[in-house]
Amino acid sequence: MGIFEPFRAIGYITAGGVPFSVQRLGTETFVTVSVGKAFHVYNCTKLNLVLSGPQLPKKIRALASYKDYTFAAYGSDIAVFKRTDQVVTWSRHEEKMLKAMYLYGPSKEPSQTVNLLGTYHWETIGCSDGTIHVHNIRYDEELMSFNHQIRGAVTALSFQTDGQPLLASGGSSGVISIWNLEKRRLHSVIREAHDGSILSLHFFANEPILMSSASDNSIKMWIFDTNDGDARLLRFRSGHSAPPRCIRFYGNGKCILSAGQDRAFRLFSVVQDQQSRELSQRHVSKRAKKLRLKEEEIKLKPVIAFDCAEIRSRDWCNVVTCHTDTPQAYVWRLQNFVIGEHILTPSSGTKSPIKACAISACGNFTFLGTEGGWIEKFNLQSGISRGSYIDTSLAIKRAHDGEVVGLACDATNGSLISAGYGGDIKVWDFKSCKLKSRLDIGKSVTKIAYHRANGSLLATVADDMVLILFDTVAMKMVRRFEGHTDRVTDLCFSEDGKWLVSSSMDGTLRIWDISLARQIDAMHVDVSITSLSMSPNMDVLATTHVDQNGVYLWVNQALFSPSTNVDNYTSGKHKNLRKSPCMFQKIQKKVRNKPIDPPKKPEKAPFFLPTVPSLSGEILFEPAANNSAFTDYLKGLSPSSLDMELRVLQLIDDDEPENMEQRPELHSILLLLDYFIHELSCRNNFEFVQAVLKLFLKIHGETIRRHSMLQEKVKKLLEVQSLVWQKIDKMFQSARCMVTFLSNSQF
Repeated sequence: MGIFEPFRAIGYITAGGVPFSVQRLGTETFVTVSVGKAFHVYNCTKLNLVLSGPQLPKKIRALASYKDYTFAAYGSDIAVFKRTDQVVTWSRHEEKMLKAMYLYGPSKEPSQTVNLLGTYHWETIGCSDGTIHVHNIRYDEELMSFNHQIRGAVTALSFQTDGQPLLASGGSSGVISIWNLEKRRLHSVIREAHDGSILSLHFFANEPILMSSASDNSIKMWIFDTNDGDARLLRFRSGHSAPPRCIRFYGNGKCILSAGQDRAFRLFSVVQDQQSRELSQRHVSKRAKKLRLKEEEIKLKPVIAFDCAEIRSRDWCNVVTCHTDTPQAYVWRLQNFVIGEHILTPSSGTKSPIKACAISACGNFTFLGTEGGWIEKFNLQSGISRGSYIDTSLAIKRAHDGEVVGLACDATNGSLISAGYGGDIKVWDFKSCKLKSRLDIGKSVTKIAYHRANGSLLATVADDMVLILFDTVAMKMVRRFEGHTDRVTDLCFSEDGKWLVSSSMDGTLRIWDISLARQIDAMHVDVSITSLSMSPNMDVLATTHVDQNGVYLWVNQALFSPSTNVDNYTSGKHKNLRKSPCMFQKIQKKVRNKPIDPPKKPEKAPFFLPTVPSLSGEILFEPAANNSAFTDYLKGLSPSSLDMELRVLQLIDDDEPENMEQRPELHSILLLLDYFIHELSCRNNFEFVQAVLKLFLKIHGETIRRHSMLQEKVKKLLEVQSLVWQKIDKMFQSARCMVTFLSNSQF
């Protein structure tokens, strides 16, 4: 077993060109979609993911649903699932049964889709030449036909069942046409409903809502509630319609920033799929309609590189992107999920495309490197240039004699590291923009990775597929890794700086241990990796692949303990386990909790330790008057851990008065009140005790109000608090009078 194990894929809404299946259960409506070798179930109320099916051996070719059952056809087999559990597999189907095609009428054009309206015995057939035939199958006669050849082949059809005689048809161009069956003419058109061919359409029963899916990896719901009867977008879920090019973890590993070849810049949530969204490029749809262009033509060109910083995300833009053949860089504000107002344009004489970017550790500055070799610093808040980095030894006043392939800033804003395609690595002074040192490696550098926490470790990749690590302080090579046989596509450091992960077009993912100076793991994937990123906690690795629209997550097996060994229960000694599935779990827990040594009689305490007699015979020590150990424990807790520890003491069922005084939570609250009284009386850690006491009263104030035994303790605590505060206030007044006297001023 390797270090990384496949976990799941995110960013897939629908894939494989398979129509969805809609099923109504009670008052809720669910839609089942294919995402390659698995299926997802969404609740149509908010289009949130409620169920994810297991992986099948092959890609799903057809889907159907009935109540809690899902039928998925793959290869020549059909798998039947009840929710996520596979209950049966129907196999030995002839391959030709799944590849049958129909012919219709004299047009000799193969039919693309068929839809049936059972109430009127009407059947609609869409053809690849754009013709739609409405046929009465009861009387075997054609009722009407429509034609929209300019919109391509008909790929999906659906009748409306809420009383209005409407028929929806989808084409290969992504346009949805609405036909009025009563008037036998075109009712309305949803232009550019999708960026790809329509896969499926469905009108909800007795509702003016139409659901559509397409090959652009999206599901959309349209509602017909306007005065003119046209449809408007109600809700949608979408992912990349073209493979992502570069990814980066964000938000402490809970989100992934992804830039795709579809000109979209997206934020994927690893925890909640419904929180994933595309970052807005400001009124793209409105501008596209005004200029009568496609939205894809209005959007920015595909992102080729980007960098982000979380430290100033609440103050101003914290993401900068470089785009294909674009001499400007754009900033984004992730707090609002929108593009920023500043466009960063280097002040070099030629309009050279920007190829590299980086954000400083403080989050105030960004650096841009161009194809012509210029490097310029900008302020992210104002978008104003703050200087250029120039190597005076070059004939042309610029930073590198060639393309800038990578930029990085250290953790203290002391140095800027840049790499040129010509094979030179340069270290610049952050403030003065002057060259500090230079190293020529003699090879064309194609990609770099910098470990900011370490402060000096830089990994480079050259055309010879060799990974070389440099110490940017000593400016010398420290490691050299060989193994890839094709172009290296991406590389990254682990958060602790011990691992270097690299991917290549040879289909391998390799993990290098920097301290051991050798490869510790390698795995081969079916589709080559194009980009990768490791989470800050080192528990998840995210990858993108050639011609794949999703982001794939891999789990770090080194951070998880192995499964419990249960080989002893596979013998005939426990045959009744088959009859009772829960019995297996009970026995497993019993074995796990079994003590290693038999219980021993408690030893007698040494004579010099103060003890008191107890009814149970166990040794009880006299409580110590010093609470320093407990105070140190509280100080060592994080704010969230301290809050959780105090909330654990809450009385959940305090409405039942019986045996209330024997509740352990109540006893713990009394001990905490005694602790506060003792610390205040001794004048220890006054500010810390006040902070903890405020949180304690906020959580348990209602409990104290209901129980008289706690109120007595609180009264005593109030007396001690008032007494201590009077003395502190007197000290404040004395200091205030002294300052007023010395400064001869009145406050």
